[in-house]
Amino acid sequence: MAETLQVEIIGAAAMDAEAIALWREWSTTNPLLQSPYFRWDYTEIAARVCPGAAIAVFRRQGQIVGFFPHQRRGGSIQPLGAPMNDYHGVVAAEGEEIALEQVARLLKGRRLNVPGWIGSGETGEARQTVQVVMPDAGFDAWYAERRSTFGKYFKDKERARRSLENELGPVRVEHDLRDPDLLDHLIDLKAAQYRRSGLHDIFACGWTRDLLHALMKAEERDFGASMAAMYAGEKLVAVEFSLHAGRHHHFWFPVYEPSLARCSPGILLSIDTMRLAAADGFRVFDFGFEGEGYKKYFVNARQTVREAVVMRPGLVRALGDAAVRALGRAGPRGEALHASLRRRWSTIEACEASPAGRARGAAVAVRSALQKAAGRRKTPTRVAHA
Repeated sequence: MAETLQVEIIGAAAMDAEAIALWREWSTTNPLLQSPYFRWDYTEIAARVCPGAAIAVFRRQGQIVGFFPHQRRGGSIQPLGAPMNDYHGVVAAEGEEIALEQVARLLKGRRLNVPGWIGSGETGEARQTVQVVMPDAGFDAWYAERRSTFGKYFKDKERARRSLENELGPVRVEHDLRDPDLLDHLIDLKAAQYRRSGLHDIFACGWTRDLLHALMKAEERDFGASMAAMYAGEKLVAVEFSLHAGRHHHFWFPVYEPSLARCSPGILLSIDTMRLAAADGFRVFDFGFEGEGYKKYFVNARQTVREAVVMRPGLVRALGDAAVRALGRAGPRGEALHASLRRRWSTIEACEASPAGRARGAAVAVRSALQKAAGRRKTPTRVAHA
């Protein structure tokens, strides 16, 4: 018979030195937990900023066997820092398994929503995130291999760099930047991008902006957040905010000058950031979820995560299952629509700590969806000719 797993819910400030030491050990020795999101430093900082923050401490026979940092929104539970937390799971020793479904049951929320779960679980679906793992020989060896494999693509980017220089002046990149004014500029540009796209502005709630600033102020030896910026002449053409820990560098929030999209400034910045950061000792560069076309030309490694909503058994779950079945009968388009709406609602719910804020976000999302649907209906169907 399996030993009973028990849980205690505490605030980050209540964690004692022994528990923090365990957390630090596990997050650096368990190969599944190498992302900066699993570091105690991330949790300690995020817990000071995120509404509803808490830590689940799991024990067997009185001994701590794992931690799960999270936040609550009414009856819903999400990873701490959602919707900006790209990787999450139980922080535990290598080989210790506490399944997603166990966590959901012990935390006793109406639902546990996880877009990037690391660890065991059966609910939901598997998704892939993608990374660049630098060879021992470093950036130059990686770039030579990529250029050999995808010559046309990288030659095109080299031409784009020359075009940028010819149009605006010499290209230069500054990295490891911690300028709060530059971060505010990046956030404002990203927020405008969300609004143009009809997506929920994750920075409108305020605490998400505060979290990026707080992370950037961290002064830990092997954990932190910083920006890289690309200039052509005197013009700022791209900025990216990244999180890093140990030798792991996580690309997080990129923005670039839309009028220069033909010159690919965002992609050029990623290349130069990897070159500079690899020289500083970073070896893994995480691009997050696969999907954007450019990523396939860069990455040489993948990690499987799980996207899931674990719901409490009962009427709420039954109604949810019925909705999924109804949408499933609509075919792939219905399934895609359901996934899109679920992710959109998860973002709104995570950002907005109050019921009123969630209601406003939902209203905006519905209007956006209706406008897009109306636009599709007005678009004439094209007939393909042989």
